[in-house]
Amino acid sequence: MFPAVRRKQTLLNLLIDTDHLTLSIHNTVGSMESWHANMEEAVYTVRLCTGDSNSGTQAFIPLDPSMDQQYTGQFYQPEGTDSHEEEPPLLEELGISFEHIWQKMLTVLNPFKPADGSIMNETDLICPILFCITLGVFLMMAGKAHFGYVYGISATACIGMYVLLSLIVSLVVSYDCVASVLGYCLLPIVALSAFAVFYSLQGILGTVLALLAICWCSLSASKIFTSTLAIEGQQLLVAYPCALLYGLFVLLTVF
Repeated sequence: MFPAVRRKQTLLNLLIDTDHLTLSIHNTVGSMESWHANMEEAVYTVRLCTGDSNSGTQAFIPLDPSMDQQYTGQFYQPEGTDSHEEEPPLLEELGISFEHIWQKMLTVLNPFKPADGSIMNETDLICPILFCITLGVFLMMAGKAHFGYVYGISATACIGMYVLLSLIVSLVVSYDCVASVLGYCLLPIVALSAFAVFYSLQGILGTVLALLAICWCSLSASKIFTSTLAIEGQQLLVAYPCALLYGLFVLLTVF
């Protein structure tokens, strides 16, 4: 009985060893197949990188023959477009000319200098607005916060002067041109307000300077209006409302 049991035990051991061997062989074959697939993929990748293919021809061919030419160092520029050197300056595109601004200021500072109508016809509102702001700042430095009065009187005076000039002349009057001329001619009063910061104008000297500023501003404004609108014989008619306007600004400056 014992030899039969031993034979059965031996057969069982052989079957178990056979199963283990079969499993090992199966795992080995799977590993070899995976390694073979990886090798084929690596060879295919190397062929693509080196330009080799199954047909033995070169894989990389330039699509455009011009790509083989050397780089000339120039960027492509579309035809029909201007270069940056031919473009006008930014200030010229915005309509700002420092030379014209300087000529307008010289025309205001010299009431007896003939005004250039082509320059004074330009609707430049930058300097007039700066003059109004500067006048308000000087008045505030003198202890008078009159920003609202300055802006209100300026806007009302421009509208009134525009209506008056439209009734006098037969030409088309531009509101921007009227505002520009009145704003530029405010320059002597701005200088008077700067003087009022350091010295009181409530005296004989202040009265003389105030009258001089009113005459200066009104004479310059009327001269520019008559030369621009071609109404040479009506300068006194235009100077009277201008004197009233600049008199209000002088009253703000003195009192």
